[in-house]
Order: sequence, then structure tokens, then C-alpha cells
Amino acid sequence: MYKIIGNDGKTYGPVGVEKIREWIAQGRVDSRTAVIADGGEWTFLGLLPEFARELVGTPPVMSPPRISGVSPRNSNGFATAGFVCGLVSLTCCCGCPFNLLGLVFSLIALLQINGQVQKQDGWGLALAGLICSAVSLLATFGLGILQLALHPANLSWHFGSL
Repeated sequence: MYKIIGNDGKTYGPVGVEKIREWIAQGRVDSRTAVIADGGEWTFLGLLPEFARELVGTPPVMSPPRISGVSPRNSNGFATAGFVCGLVSLTCCCGCPFNLLGLVFSLIALLQINGQVQKQDGWGLALAGLICSAVSLLATFGLGILQLALHPANLSWHFGSL
């Protein structure tokens, strides 16, 4: 007589050899089903010689183990932040705080991406953020110098007479 542990975690039995052969034929148990014979220890059904003939065939297909929640390559967060700050500094005329933040975040991202053994995605984002932030910073300084050159009275208004 045998007892088995089903896929639902419940223990079934005691049952005889013929009943287990019937369950094998129905596909209710397979070679990996836990079983205990009277007076024995728990083992797998496929390891018992009395059921070897019924369990012959192609082995069950097993998929490779998956690690949930972890992707093999993820995008660098600093690259995303640098790109967003660079884009905001160019399009929204916010200028100074965002272009400086974009430069800093993009440079940190490029250093992190290039310095790691396991590469991360985001190199293109970091480069785009660096370019957008640099263009915005140069445009801000260029427009500031142009403003001072075209209206020298503004300089004297801020700093007194020069």
C-alpha cells in the first residue's frame, strides 16, 4: 500500500499498485509525485522500480528557473533624470537650475554606466541629456551676454555706475 502527496498538497491513500497505475494513466501523478510505501521513506514515484514501466517516455519539459522582479539589464536612473532635466531646460525656458542638474545627472550616469561590470542601459539617454543641458547652458549664457551688450544700462543699474 502507498500514500502519495498530490499537486494540491493533500495526502491520498493508502492505495494499491493498480490504483496508482490508473492515476499515472490519467495523468494525475507523474515521476515527481512524492510517495511513501508501507514501512518505507518518502521518495518520488519515478524512483520506484514497480512503476518504471508506466513512467517510461519522454521526460517532462522543465523551463529554466526565472528570477522574478530582477531584469538582467536595467536603465540607469541618473541617465533618465539627466535627460528629463536637459529636455525641460531646453523646452520650458527654465534654464539655470535644470540645465545644471541635467549636466550633473548625465555625467554621473555616464560614469556609472561605463564603470560597471554588468552594463546598464541608458547610455543614449545620458548622452542626450548631456547635450540638451549643455546647449541650454550655452544658450542661457549667450543670451545673458547679448542682453548686457545690447543694454549696457542694465549693468550699471545692478552694480551702480562703472
